Amino acid sequence: MSNSIELKIEKNVAWISLNRPEVFNSFNREMALLLQKTLDDCNTDANVRAIVITGNGKAFCAGQDLKEVTDPELNPGFRKILEEHYNPIIQKIRTIEKPIVAAVNGVAAGAGANIALACDIVVANEHASFIQAFSKIGLVPDSAGTFFLPRLIGFQKASALMMLGDKVAAPEALTLGMLYKLYPTAIFEEEVMTLAITLANMPTKAIGLTKKLLNQSMTNNLEQQLALESDLQIEASATNDYNEGVTAFVEKRKPEFKGN
Repeated sequence: MSNSIELKIEKNVAWISLNRPEVFNSFNREMALLLQKTLDDCNTDANVRAIVITGNGKAFCAGQDLKEVTDPELNPGFRKILEEHYNPIIQKIRTIEKPIVAAVNGVAAGAGANIALACDIVVANEHASFIQAFSKIGLVPDSAGTFFLPRLIGFQKASALMMLGDKVAAPEALTLGMLYKLYPTAIFEEEVMTLAITLANMPTKAIGLTKKLLNQSMTNNLEQQLALESDLQIEASATNDYNEGVTAFVEKRKPEFKGN
């Protein structure tokens, strides 16, 4: 059984670690399919209320394992790589109605960078960096990079980073708006776990509905978004968590949310 993906569940947080450190956690077919399965398992596990994706070793993810695509016997072809590997990963990250944190612990390059940027919240340590490495080998950005990066940092800056393939160090990524927070390396894992536990203890049903709203805001006009906000607010107001939140406020105590 492959160990290219490690899963640890603690305090309602699923900690998913990309585990091919000898190749900077670059993706081969096996790891891509296993990550999809792991995300599916976390989605259906009622004990999981928040998800963290990170990398083992010095890197978050270096993107595609080029040895696979240059091996005549192993190469699945770019259409299969995109349609069966990366596109489903991005779609799962965006449609799972649980908060997903990318904990970028080192270099995030190519598809690795764009998988991180597709997550709900992106945090990094001091040694992290982001590289749109595609142009360096004559390819175009994939894994929804051309969708998310311009929305995060603006069209002009995204164009330059994708065309030039510049390396963006974590402090600059924070300034540009690619990150929520930058943590010192020495306390990175501790801070990420604190963040994830905080999310897991929140009304995660409402967070999932908020995620739906954010997804639709990418394409909706104002009228459509207002209508969707109305529909999902009605749905949120019917949850047990809403009742608990209001009751706790009136009783001046800390709410205990269950995610339903």
